[in-house]
Amino acid sequence: MICRSAKKMYNKDMNFKIRYMTIADGPEVLRIYEEGISTGAATFETKVPTWEQWDRAHFWQARLIAEDQEGNILGWAALSPGSSRDVYAGVAEISIYVAESYRRQQIGLALLHRLIAESEKVGVWTLTATIFVENEASIALHRRCGFRRVGRREKIAQLHGEWKDVVIYERRSALVGKGDDEVRR
Repeated sequence: MICRSAKKMYNKDMNFKIRYMTIADGPEVLRIYEEGISTGAATFETKVPTWEQWDRAHFWQARLIAEDQEGNILGWAALSPGSSRDVYAGVAEISIYVAESYRRQQIGLALLHRLIAESEKVGVWTLTATIFVENEASIALHRRCGFRRVGRREKIAQLHGEWKDVVIYERRSALVGKGDDEVRR
């Protein structure tokens, strides 16, 4: 099991599914990202990128959507490069955003659980997450899925004129990165 208590997630009461993202999902992905930006606790970004900018910044593999039975997009998850250097090809940073009206319903847990599995399929051996120290929900989610805190960066950047601290979490795959894996990007 990738995430603690993930077994509880997958029961008959689940009212959403996880699927791969398509280009047609772009407007909803950006709308949900905008909701995350507006919290002031999810990202240093202050404006929503264009779809083309977002698309260039994220790997095409392991882009996931949580969708309800009516086809409404509830949240998304994606990977972006940890570095442009080839030696770090198996290191990716994760992004998970859940629409405001659907938070605290295990959607983030389901997305992260699946994102971990998908990342291993494409040869990612380390996932990283940079989280504002006050974002306790995100910290708890990552810890629940086997991420460990590897550091804190104090006053790393400003958001709306206020210096912010972040904590860095990472998860090392038990399946990928044994020395002979081929990273597929």
